[in-house]
Amino acid sequence: MVDLQIAVLVPCFNESAAIGKVVADFRAALPTATIYVYDNNSTDDTQAIAAAAGAEVRRETRRGKGNVVRRMFQDIEADVYVMVDGDDTYDAAVAPQLVARLHDDNLDMVVGKRIETHEAAYRAGHRLGNRVLTGLVRWLFGAQIDDMLSGYRVFSRRFVKSFPSFSREFEIETELTVHAMQMRMPVAEVDTSYKERPPGSMSKLRTFRDGWRILLTITNLMRNERPLMFFSLVGLAVALVAIVLAVPVVLEYADTGAVRRFPTAILCTGLGVIAVVCIATGMILDLVAHVRREAKRLVYLQHAAPRPAPRVRRPDVEPVAAPHSAAG
Repeated sequence: MVDLQIAVLVPCFNESAAIGKVVADFRAALPTATIYVYDNNSTDDTQAIAAAAGAEVRRETRRGKGNVVRRMFQDIEADVYVMVDGDDTYDAAVAPQLVARLHDDNLDMVVGKRIETHEAAYRAGHRLGNRVLTGLVRWLFGAQIDDMLSGYRVFSRRFVKSFPSFSREFEIETELTVHAMQMRMPVAEVDTSYKERPPGSMSKLRTFRDGWRILLTITNLMRNERPLMFFSLVGLAVALVAIVLAVPVVLEYADTGAVRRFPTAILCTGLGVIAVVCIATGMILDLVAHVRREAKRLVYLQHAAPRPAPRVRRPDVEPVAAPHSAAG
């Protein structure tokens, strides 16, 4: 693991109270890594403090964490990428363990699963929202992750360079998780302590606004990545409405032999056609999504896998001599 080129990526917006300690802690935990702080139009001294602490500071002018992460993935070349928030809520001492897990098990993503060490670190609304959204993604995409919204992650190069990001803000964690699941990448979670922000540091999260945006992101990802399920559910809902509206019309026709509710009958017919069109659309788009996944898979395979640990020959095992024939 000595030869691995490690990049620590820290997206920041107004984190002057914490960024100096974050950079110092990761320099101590990963001495050979290069630490990149991407400032997202901060109005405080985040850039100056990060540079003084020894980080390479860059800037992304488009507001939003998703925009910053996309820029970091585009710009930085490395073998292993460690992404962490700049608010000093994650434990830098765990970083070598995360990197080692990625390297030794030949994984593409390792997520730092948050374990609360301070009662005020994780608000009740965020905790409930994380469980609901993570459970939804687990059901829709087969995610094997318990903390989908963790901002502490380690990636392989082939993950980063095959990730087609479109998120703008805090939906980026959802998109990262779904990408790994759709590409059948090997992933893992490692427990890491999660603490409250230092004095003077303010959270940028908004429970309801960001939760709603993440829910919309999940819906869009379901439509794009699993269109057959998405449009089949829409078609089923429309078909159920048509059936409910059609029951009185059918019963009346069975009793009297006449159809007096022509508007309802026409509406039910139209809804039935819409339901069939939805399912047919889902089948066509599912084929398109399959082709898109194949294209992303080819891009993913163009990059080398994380290098496994070298095999060590046991000293008590003698090498086997190659067979040879005696001279006649």
